[in-house]
Amino acid sequence: MFSLCMQPSASLKVQREETIGSRGYNYSTRVARNPNLKKLQTNYLFPEILERELKHVEKYPNAKVISLGIGDTTQPLPQPVALSMSNYARALSTPQGYTGYGLEQGNKELRRAIAETIYKDLLVEETEIFVSDGAQCDLSRVQLLLGSNVSIAVQDPSFPGYIDSSVIMGQSGDLKNDSGRYGNIKYMKCNLENDFFPDLSKTERTDVIFFCSPNNPTGHAASRQQLQQLVEFAQVNGSIIVYDAAYSAYISDSSPKSIYEIPGSRKVAIEISSFSKTAGFTGVRLGWTVVPKELFYLNGFPVIHDFNRIICTSFNGASNIAQAGGLACLSPEGFKEVMFKVDYYKENARILVETFTSLGFRVYGGSNAPYVWVHFPGSKSWNVFNWILDKTHIITVPGIGFGPAGEGYIRVSAFGRRENILEASKRLITLLCHTN
Repeated sequence: MFSLCMQPSASLKVQREETIGSRGYNYSTRVARNPNLKKLQTNYLFPEILERELKHVEKYPNAKVISLGIGDTTQPLPQPVALSMSNYARALSTPQGYTGYGLEQGNKELRRAIAETIYKDLLVEETEIFVSDGAQCDLSRVQLLLGSNVSIAVQDPSFPGYIDSSVIMGQSGDLKNDSGRYGNIKYMKCNLENDFFPDLSKTERTDVIFFCSPNNPTGHAASRQQLQQLVEFAQVNGSIIVYDAAYSAYISDSSPKSIYEIPGSRKVAIEISSFSKTAGFTGVRLGWTVVPKELFYLNGFPVIHDFNRIICTSFNGASNIAQAGGLACLSPEGFKEVMFKVDYYKENARILVETFTSLGFRVYGGSNAPYVWVHFPGSKSWNVFNWILDKTHIITVPGIGFGPAGEGYIRVSAFGRRENILEASKRLITLLCHTN
């Protein structure tokens, strides 16, 4: 009886043998792959760049490669911030200082500090703030909140995480190889011709609008008038804006640093932000999302209640040590040092803008963002990427990786050490002067 029960059926045995034989695997389960993952384009942008960098290093083992590609901070943490985390970590070894699980929504003191420091005079309450392990992680949680049945719009070009997460969720439809766009995603073209802001009079209604300002990759910070148009557009269409403010600290002019500076936005917008690109927390991991109490679904149910459930189900809360660091970032002394770091990267951006401009290139961004968006008319952006890497050993990012409207551009990051920025400038001037 036992031996009979353990014998696989003949058809199953043949099926397994055919599967194993055809694929060369030792064993395969009978679980089908998530069909949405099959729809993703071959490689996510930044791992693809890393792979090319590794091949370049193999080819030129003695070259000093300078990375102006991925937006990873390079300056050390502010002293008060590092000290706060160190003290908290040391206290964990004592009975008095030990802490375990915290609130999934985040330390109350930190949430209050974010409300009072980042959103001063904007009526954001601490209970509307959800502390997390970073903006990109929160993007995925917001996608869980929204579900697979919503329609979405994205800026073109834009951060690839918006599109890839939408594909994984099943919102995107199929990829159209001729255009590089997904069938169910509405691409809002943002280029020089429309001042890097979509023509909303020609934009179809969608349930959700992903919008980043300052934009990654173009560096454009939407003006107050532009964001007012966006909020009014969302109100008329009953849409939700998912507003990415990760680079808002870099805004130097009068452009809004939060969507909540715009009247009516609390009824239509979720805001995501982070300590990563300001305080250098790309490795520490700490961010937050704001979900206003005035934001409701079609049936009148508060969005904040569902997001709270998502957080409590999928997340055990940000690291207590990281939150201690975040609290130090928002202290008077810590915040001052954080802004020194921001100014350092802004000066790097100025140097890069000046370098490309002096060579006659059309350059955008850099003044309100740590990214410089450089136009190479008539060129394929991957070809420009490969050419610069091969001739100067400098890593950039091809614009096409941010969407079809990015073709012909490269993004250059200001997140580098000053000596590397200056060296990169010299190499680029040498290469491009000879070319021109």
